[in-house]
Amino acid sequence: MEIKLIDPIQAENLIKELDEYQSKLYPPNSCHLDSIETLRNENAYFYGVIENEEIVAIGSVKIFPDYGELKRIYVPPTQRRKGLAAKIVNKLETLLISKNIFLSRLETGPYSKDAISLYEKLGYSICGRFGSYKNDPLSTFMEKRLEAN
Repeated sequence: MEIKLIDPIQAENLIKELDEYQSKLYPPNSCHLDSIETLRNENAYFYGVIENEEIVAIGSVKIFPDYGELKRIYVPPTQRRKGLAAKIVNKLETLLISKNIFLSRLETGPYSKDAISLYEKLGYSICGRFGSYKNDPLSTFMEKRLEAN
C-alpha cells in the first residue's frame, strides 16, 4: 500500500460514490462537495491510497494562507477498519507542516458520526465556522494545531 499524489480525475468513481453518500445524509445546501476541477487547483493536493494498482481510498487538502482544509476524505465500506483514513489524514497533515502551515481544519456534518469520532481520536476538536462557510446547523467544524517533529 502506498499513499501518493494523484490527479482527482483518476478517482472519479470514489468521488461520485462519496457524493452519493453525502447527498443521502444532507440537503444540497449543506453539502460542500468540491468538484474535480476545484480539487485540481494549484492550492489543492489530492492523494490516493494505492493497493494492487487500484485506488482504494482518497483524501485532499486545500491550502490557505494560515490553515489547510481537509476535503474529500473517503474510504469505501469494503476498505474500512484498516486505518486508511487515519493514514490519509496523517499524510495531509505532514504536507501542511512541510509548507509551514500549522493549523488543519475541516467541515463535516453532525450525521457523520464515524468521521467525527475518527477526527476526535486524531486530535481534532470542534471549532467555529471558518472561510466562506455560512452558519448551518448541518455543518460541524473541527480543527487541530499541528506541530513540526
